[in-house]
Amino acid sequence: MLSNNMKIFLLVIVTLLLEISSAKAQMTGEDHKLTGTIIGTQKSVDYATNTASTTVNTRERAFDNDLNTYFAAYDRSFAWVGLDLGEPHVITRIGWAPANRNRGDERILLGVFEGANTPDFMDALPLYIITQKGTYGKMDYAETTCSKGFRYVRYVGPSDQRCNISELEFYGHPGEGDETNLYRLTNLPTVSIHTANNVEPYDKVHNIDALITIISDSEKKLRTDSGSVRLRGNRSTSFPKKPYRIKYDKKHRVLDAPAKAKKWTLINNYGDKTLMRNLLAFELSRGMGMPYTPFGQSVDLLLNGEYKGNYQLCDHIDVKEGRVELVDTLAEGSEDSSSTAFLIEADARAATEDCWFTSKKGTPMTIHYPDDDEITTEQKAYIEDCFNSMEEDWKSRLDLNTFIRHFLVGELSGNTDTYWSTYMYKHLENDTIFIGPIWDFDIAFENDQRTYPINAKSDFLYRSGGSSTGNMRTFVDDIIVRDRDARAKLLEIWSQARNGSINEQHLCDFIDQQERSLMESQKLNFMRWPMMNELVHENPTVWGSYAEEVENVRRFVRERLLWMDKKLGYDHIQNGIADMPIDIAQSYQIYTLSGMPYNGDVRQLPQGIYIVKQGNKVKKIRVTDGL
Repeated sequence: MLSNNMKIFLLVIVTLLLEISSAKAQMTGEDHKLTGTIIGTQKSVDYATNTASTTVNTRERAFDNDLNTYFAAYDRSFAWVGLDLGEPHVITRIGWAPANRNRGDERILLGVFEGANTPDFMDALPLYIITQKGTYGKMDYAETTCSKGFRYVRYVGPSDQRCNISELEFYGHPGEGDETNLYRLTNLPTVSIHTANNVEPYDKVHNIDALITIISDSEKKLRTDSGSVRLRGNRSTSFPKKPYRIKYDKKHRVLDAPAKAKKWTLINNYGDKTLMRNLLAFELSRGMGMPYTPFGQSVDLLLNGEYKGNYQLCDHIDVKEGRVELVDTLAEGSEDSSSTAFLIEADARAATEDCWFTSKKGTPMTIHYPDDDEITTEQKAYIEDCFNSMEEDWKSRLDLNTFIRHFLVGELSGNTDTYWSTYMYKHLENDTIFIGPIWDFDIAFENDQRTYPINAKSDFLYRSGGSSTGNMRTFVDDIIVRDRDARAKLLEIWSQARNGSINEQHLCDFIDQQERSLMESQKLNFMRWPMMNELVHENPTVWGSYAEEVENVRRFVRERLLWMDKKLGYDHIQNGIADMPIDIAQSYQIYTLSGMPYNGDVRQLPQGIYIVKQGNKVKKIRVTDGL
């Protein structure tokens, strides 16, 4: 039996050998198990008393090499534990083991590893996310691919799991590293937001200082900018999965967005289990030829290291280049201080906003531009007068072109809320009010139990169950139902769209592409929010799987196109408009789709779709660059 002195001697020798091995590894750049000062959430929980503790289940237990002990935080969410390595290291491998207690093997799912170079982790980047259950009494390992070096590394436990973790290990080598390879959670861009003092956004008023990081472009493109974040939305704010608004300190162009702006939105898609309805609606908007369609990109969101799910990073609807583009400068020498360009919204919740009014016919209107802190009393009165005049006599003020295109997007998508919230805008140089942009389609495409099944209805959705605010339903009736010229224009625009990208092939291809792109992310999202088999928001039915949810949308689009054709009296030729040579030596007549005759030179026909009658033949033709 070894004496105590001999045991001490052997322990010293082993320690020296380990230190020599570690120093050698650092000198040669070899990867080794890293040590450092233990950092993390201070208060642990004593499960025996369910009280906060500093002696039981502490953060030190995550690094004691004992698989029978564990760290459990008193805080249920945003709890973490890690190491201060003393200097930057490139992390190449991580290891973890679940707490050997109640559902410990599951409570590591969606746990996130991060690296940072500031002790508050504001500049943290993701290293890895756990997507598989653990095994009690066993370490799991993963190779990491982030090439940047970090002084501080940590594990952030999943939401509501108290960071239950038995053991953590970090491997790597000293070095600043570089940004040639960065980690994304899936194939989609990763948006990582870290707030000052780890404060979670809690309302739509208070902006929380933050650093916003976006990793995209095959893990090789990184941008980190300062700004703030808060909640956004109306009903969606009440959902467990919260929507957010980002406001950068300086204007930025994110991802492939056309606008350079401070404000951006993160749409939560809680009730939309396909996670693509808004993006599909944007595609309809582009296909209908709307002047401006909001930018949107699916992303994975991390907030203070905690995985929040799949979101859509989108434009904030405001006035600027690349969004709603308004000329709002008075002519030189003008003294008219009341005239203004404006962006307004027929808004059922207008009374909750700072700047709003009710029209003479009872429609609540929110004024989004000019801004609340800049609009004058005279400008507000001018805006009210413009809208009241348009609502009273739409032919004198309304841009019928954008109104009809907006109407068709709402009806084709089956958007219950088309006239519950409707954006409108006016340029300074004339009195015409334009309709758009489209916005908020999470309950469209057959996702609202109040109107399901939409295609079984004989009338337009806005007249048979769709929501509307104030006088909007009557206003739309005056145009779509009661005006002959507007109905002719409606058919003309629909025909143009149907012979463009508003067809089954293109739209189903778009849905297919989105489904493939979202496949990895939706798995994580529904791991985080396991409600695939639950009715949430206005879901009319449970389809049971992501594939079936998407198929429901695909089926609806196919059927809705045919429903719209029938409702509008349009005979769609599946493969486009047949060519019909015109014998200019014989008598013929050309008409626009609204029925107006064209009497000019046939060889000078503008681009568009026409009806040609020659002899006993009547057909549609499409002109792309003259005949």
